[in-house]
Amino acid sequence: MTMTKENKEQLTDPAQQQEPTQLTDCQSTEANEAEASEAPQTPTAEEELTKLQDAHLRLMAEYDNFRKRTLREKSELIRNGGEKVLLELLPVIDDLDIALQNIERTDDLVALREGIKLIHSKFVDYLQRQGVKEIETIEATFDEERHEAIAVIPAPSEEFKGKVVDCVKKGYTLNDKVIRHANVVVGQ
Repeated sequence: MTMTKENKEQLTDPAQQQEPTQLTDCQSTEANEAEASEAPQTPTAEEELTKLQDAHLRLMAEYDNFRKRTLREKSELIRNGGEKVLLELLPVIDDLDIALQNIERTDDLVALREGIKLIHSKFVDYLQRQGVKEIETIEATFDEERHEAIAVIPAPSEEFKGKVVDCVKKGYTLNDKVIRHANVVVGQ
């Protein structure tokens, strides 16, 4: 790039050059104040520390309240969690009370037997609604996860070897988890 004669004159001519503007003292003070008001004030380290400590204390208090509330709810659930179960058992107890009163007054054993069977079936139905099921035992293959062998006898026939011959006490599962093993006699 070559410079022309006019360009050279403009660069060297003092009249053409612009001088930097100088501000008076009053104008410079106003400019500084305007800059100060526009610039956000940064908090000091102590103010920031105080803010963080306050936030930390509030968070700790909130967590402590949450923990206490949770413990209170758990204890309430444990204390009254079986309420529904017990409420549904009350009709069975009422039927048993009626049966006990009628045992004293009646000579009709057939009616009494039918009443006891009805109460039993009502109770078994209630247990099934709660997820409780009886473990199959008679002629089932012995399963140590579900059965507890209390006796071993010679098998009456070849097909009963390793199978349950008799059930002394029934076993139950709750939602497929064994809550009581069945006490059984196993053929050997």
